[in-house]
Amino acid sequence: MTTRNQQAIAPSTAVESLRTSLTAAGIVLPSLAVDTAPHPPHLGLVELGRVRPDVAAQLAEALRDGGRA
Repeated sequence: MTTRNQQAIAPSTAVESLRTSLTAAGIVLPSLAVDTAPHPPHLGLVELGRVRPDVAAQLAEALRDGGRA
């Protein structure tokens, strides 16, 4: 698996890309957002938030199936 340089993608871009992919798989992460907590700015973290167990299971299934839910 290839990883990208963590500074190559803006957190807001990553959030929108992930939201689009999750929506296509019928999954909603209500707390998905750019992390605004105080931390070193170069980290650019994404907040995934909490989800119900059924949503976590749905996400796991989508990942196992290569994104096809």
